[in-house]
Amino acid sequence: MAKNRPAKKDNNKEKKGKKEKGVGKRMKKEAMIQAIISVFQSSPKEPFNYKQISKIIGVENQVQKLQVVDILYDLSAEDIITEIDRGRYRLNGLGTLAVGTFARRSNGKNSFIPEDGGTPVFIAERNSGHAMDGDKVKVQLFAKRKGAEPEGEVVEILESKERTFVGKLQVAKGFAFLITENKTLANDIFIPKDKLKGGKNGDKAIVRIVEWPDEAKNPLGEVIDILGIAGQNTAEMHAILAEFGLPYKYPSSVEKAADKIPEAISPEEIENREDFRGITTFTIDPKDAKDFDDALSARRLDNGNWEVGVHIADVTHYVKTDGVIDKEAQSRATSVYLVDRTIPMLPERLCNQICSLRPDEEKLCFSAVFELNSDAVVQNSRICRTIIKSDRRFTYEEAQEVIETGEGDYKEEILALNDLAKKLRERRFKSGAINFDRYEVKFEIDEQGKPVRVYFKVSKDANKLIEEFMLLANRTVAEFVGRPPKGKTKKTFVYRIHELPDPDKMENFASFIRRFGYKLKTDGTKTDVSKGINSLLDNVQGKPEENLIETVAIRAMQKARYSTENIGHYGLAFEYYTHFTSPIRRYPDMMVHRLLERYLAGGRSVIQKKYEDLCDHCSSMEQVAANAERASIKYKQVEFMQDKLGMAFDGVISGVTEWGLYVELNENKCEGLVPIRDLDDDYYEFDEKNYCLLGRRKKRQYRLGDPITIKVAQANLERKQLDFQLAE
Repeated sequence: MAKNRPAKKDNNKEKKGKKEKGVGKRMKKEAMIQAIISVFQSSPKEPFNYKQISKIIGVENQVQKLQVVDILYDLSAEDIITEIDRGRYRLNGLGTLAVGTFARRSNGKNSFIPEDGGTPVFIAERNSGHAMDGDKVKVQLFAKRKGAEPEGEVVEILESKERTFVGKLQVAKGFAFLITENKTLANDIFIPKDKLKGGKNGDKAIVRIVEWPDEAKNPLGEVIDILGIAGQNTAEMHAILAEFGLPYKYPSSVEKAADKIPEAISPEEIENREDFRGITTFTIDPKDAKDFDDALSARRLDNGNWEVGVHIADVTHYVKTDGVIDKEAQSRATSVYLVDRTIPMLPERLCNQICSLRPDEEKLCFSAVFELNSDAVVQNSRICRTIIKSDRRFTYEEAQEVIETGEGDYKEEILALNDLAKKLRERRFKSGAINFDRYEVKFEIDEQGKPVRVYFKVSKDANKLIEEFMLLANRTVAEFVGRPPKGKTKKTFVYRIHELPDPDKMENFASFIRRFGYKLKTDGTKTDVSKGINSLLDNVQGKPEENLIETVAIRAMQKARYSTENIGHYGLAFEYYTHFTSPIRRYPDMMVHRLLERYLAGGRSVIQKKYEDLCDHCSSMEQVAANAERASIKYKQVEFMQDKLGMAFDGVISGVTEWGLYVELNENKCEGLVPIRDLDDDYYEFDEKNYCLLGRRKKRQYRLGDPITIKVAQANLERKQLDFQLAE
């Protein structure tokens, strides 16, 4: 058979072609077309004739060789390949270059997103140039075939993202690997023994990819940090933070800078502020809170109205612009709340001591002070720097007890504030605010960090009381800057904006809820639509589909974000809104405090571009923090279910995808996946428009919102994934 052996120079190509497309004596035409295109794409600069192509793809008989000739002619007519001289062809596409972002996926479905916002382009692993997720790359686009997705090849990596990954070390005698569960990397990372930094087998570690040679299957890396033993709570929580690029420890240089800040308040500073120390003032917060950044003062005026002060920790009095503490806070942009810990934006000395509005301590505040009549209509308001002394620290539960029993400390003030808050809230919903009144899933955790119980945190009147006055303060501050007096120009400011829902998503949402017997008007004014949503949310209260419909409604909404361009806040039905009330845990609130101080003193407007960039940064960090929080909840859910393998639970289908059904359990709201491969009574297809999987032969449907009973099949902590199987 020696005469059939291909020429040596084509040996690699033959292997590649065989490996990718397989060899068959009689190849179907479509498979042959794909195999031929694959050969050209693997070596885009090399010419081939029909004999070389036939050998590479494993075609041996004469009839099929003639078919190869025909296909080459057709592909040339379609401009996919070019005949460079008689009978020799090369891929047509050289010079068709585009720049954009590379998206790597562990399932091999890599893609390229052009920076001009065009259609994503598929990049096979062999054509990826070992680009990493998020890299800015230059891609050569291949000529597009009719009916096929566009493809390309990375020709240059223009900007590399930080190439760090989190995983578990597997240490053998002469070498080590980092085993990753990252959705963007299919390959484990090879680590030379001298780059382990003391890491041992089973340690959770952060590894940086140093290089990825062209011919190597695995990238080479070095250990940056050891997080602890895999499975230990702190190591796993730090791993989640590191996975999202969030810091898991506080720089000592920043903490040292905070330690130098004096706590004492000078008489000159008190002289320059409104004094609220003699007025009843208290905080209402969760029972485990340490950073109290807002307090309420309340006193009845001689005319029967109430004066309510919303007092916010004056963080920017202590944190100076562009100082070491400010730069760290700006980079973090937000505190991160994982299941069992808070990763603060500011050093602990500031957030839990100096700035925290603790009872019986004099504190500096930035305040919005309101006079409200008995109908909760604001008669007048002012924004000022103040000094306060909180009389009492209430937990939400304690304040709720005063509301429910009418008895307890400062009952007159709390009952009056609750009455005013209810009227403010009612008026807000009449104006078209949307009432997403959802519960939060919380874990009770033991000393080792193990979840022992799941419970649901419901928002009660005490929570709503605080929420209403924070909303009022945020809105008032935004209006103060956003609505200048006649003749004055509008100055650059930081707004919290929320765009109108996407009409297509709302239409899909309306058709989805029809199957449950609900109707929703999707046209008309903003207020008409939001009132329709509120009416729907009222109607689903207490029904099995309540959580599901609320979830799908939220998905139909846009995400709120920060911007210097004010377009109002759709969900709250406010024309002007900002974040002023949480400067201990959000950087935008610090920006708002600084701008307020400047404008109250008659200062000129700041440069918009700089603040818009900061707004974008804060919006994206808020999203990253929310994703990390969700990952920590997911981890605890899987951990909580580990000892429940084989047990049956009732649930509801909470998500439908081409790879299976997500099911949320009624009892504890843990969510897991029933893989589509386990639905083996039929061949199921994903119907995206109707949120369902449909059996091809028996026509059985699994729809979003359907009740379902499952058994717990697997609890994989590494992947933070619960696998379920159908109980019946």
